[in-house]
Amino acid sequence: MSTEASLDRTLHAIADPTRRRILLVLKEGGESKTPAPRHVHASCLCGGDIEERIHLSQPTISHHMAILTKAGLVEATKHGQWRWYRRNDKAIRQVVKMLRGKL
Repeated sequence: MSTEASLDRTLHAIADPTRRRILLVLKEGGESKTPAPRHVHASCLCGGDIEERIHLSQPTISHHMAILTKAGLVEATKHGQWRWYRRNDKAIRQVVKMLRGKL
């Protein structure tokens, strides 16, 4: 995928205020109500945690998480019935750097 297409996808993802709130919730982290498996990174939150903190339904959260994941801003790990998410801070820094060069 071209850099322009990647930037467009990322800007689309962060244009939505709900997705920006989700990124902030992931940045803040905190304790998960669901015990994380050992191989899941400590800064991860499960979908249920995000749902509880954002106050939206599970299907709505899943929709937003899919967009953030496709844009590369969030990484997802599936373990059993749970999907664990964390911010991809490296990708977010790259977007900021790219914007500085473009604007």
